[in-house]
Amino acid sequence: MTKKPTVSLVLGAGGARGLTHIGVINWLEERGFEIKTISGSSIGALIGGVYAAGKLDIYTHWVKALQKKDVRGLMDFAYSRSGLFKGDRIMGTLKNLLGDVCIEELDIKFTAVASDLDADKEVWFTKGSLFEAIRASISIPTIFTPVRYHGHLLVDGAMMNPIPVAPTLTDMTDITIAINLSGKKKELPPSLSQIIKPDKVENKYFAGIAKFISTYYQLPADPNPEELHVFEVVLKTYESMSNTITRYKIAGYNLDYLINVPNNVCKILEFHKATALIDYGYQLAEENLSGLTQQKKQP
Repeated sequence: MTKKPTVSLVLGAGGARGLTHIGVINWLEERGFEIKTISGSSIGALIGGVYAAGKLDIYTHWVKALQKKDVRGLMDFAYSRSGLFKGDRIMGTLKNLLGDVCIEELDIKFTAVASDLDADKEVWFTKGSLFEAIRASISIPTIFTPVRYHGHLLVDGAMMNPIPVAPTLTDMTDITIAINLSGKKKELPPSLSQIIKPDKVENKYFAGIAKFISTYYQLPADPNPEELHVFEVVLKTYESMSNTITRYKIAGYNLDYLINVPNNVCKILEFHKATALIDYGYQLAEENLSGLTQQKKQP
């Protein structure tokens, strides 16, 4: 029997763009590659953890069925000064759907990366509750409330390491593949541009959040409604910072393969575009990794 080529997979941060991770994973599996280790940050930790637990098919079926109203319904206001949303509704839904497991019991070596605000360093989750690790890794500051872990305050892994290559450096695998969700903007193929066409600003959604913030924090009324809402400003700031750190991280490693997902493919919370994003990830894998299958055919 021919030995399957083994892969260390690095899954980057980037909100809904991370659904392209699923397409890449599907491509690798279909072509006989064995994903032995996964390191993920933020959405990369979520997708990677679900796959390592053997539940990616269930998650994919669920996320493809999401509509805009469903995404909004998963946002539970925290009524807290430390974050807009608690994240309990999202994590509760996923736990009910997928169950929980200890990371050290997974068949695939898995690392979720979060950021420790007290110690100013990364935290690598390699044991303990899978969903506790994911919850910490996806905690975008001011959007989701932080996670208290062993007395430390943890937030989104993208704050310090949006594309966590380092946890895979000692892996004894054949190749390392990293997926960067902060790639340069580019024109999308005709088959995708109409499907993954960025929505216009969802005024009612953001206006509702802005109204809540203004009321709760007793802020004055916005004199210029055409300006970005604070929610949008926070998300854009998060993305800009994450994109900058990603470029520095990538420059520091000699990766075997790097897949760049254009950062204009969708907005950070557009999970209702799951089907198109997963298909696009599959297409990017075909474009960037086709040389791997050719190498396999050589004697």
